[in-house]
Amino acid sequence: MQQPSPEPTPVILAIDDLRALPRATRLARTSREGVQLLQEHQHIFIDELWLDHDLGGDDSIMPVVTLLEEAAFYGHPFQIGTVYVHSANPIGAETVVRSLSHWKYRVRRAATQ
Repeated sequence: MQQPSPEPTPVILAIDDLRALPRATRLARTSREGVQLLQEHQHIFIDELWLDHDLGGDDSIMPVVTLLEEAAFYGHPFQIGTVYVHSANPIGAETVVRSLSHWKYRVRRAATQ
């Protein structure tokens, strides 16, 4: 009798300059790293994408948001189960939620830890 094949490991990506986010399978600390991380997963289903708005200094999540928006605009949105926004910056977080919701990504606010 064959053993059932194991469930695939979910793809959980996170972009955050401070939090550890232990559930994440990959973690980027800057927007540049975040863009690169998403580009590497452009044709792979992402179960969860965790985004922090403020990434230290003048860096923010907005270059990542732009990448997601442009992909959707050109008809090739990233395949993401849920985007979680967990920023301590309420205005920045709401901007991300509105922008990505407009492009039909499933977005949820998550409590900051």
